[in-house]
Amino acid sequence: MKILTGNDLASGAVVWWANGWWSNHVEDAVDVETSGEAILHREEGARRVNAPYLIDAVTTQQGPRPAHIKDRIRALGPTVRLDLSLKPADANIGEWVI
Repeated sequence: MKILTGNDLASGAVVWWANGWWSNHVEDAVDVETSGEAILHREEGARRVNAPYLIDAVTTQQGPRPAHIKDRIRALGPTVRLDLSLKPADANIGEWVI
C-alpha cells in the first residue's frame, strides 16, 4: 500500500491525500496504488502542499498507518507524551497548528 503525505502550504500541518483532497488525519488517507506519482506531480504544480511524497503504509483496524517509524511519528505525534499526540479526527486540530 502506498499513501501520499506532505505539509499544508498555509499552515505547515502534516496532511494526507484522501482521494481528491488533503486531510489532517492519516485515517482518511487512501491507497494511491499506481497513480501516486501522477497525483504527486499534479499536487506539486497546484502548490497546495509543500514537499509531497509517497510512503509505504499498512492497513490496520484504525485505517492506514505509515510503515516507517519516521512517518508514524509525523502521523500520530510525539512518542513520549501521549497528551501531546494528535487524536483521530480531533475536532480541535487548529489548536495544534502553530
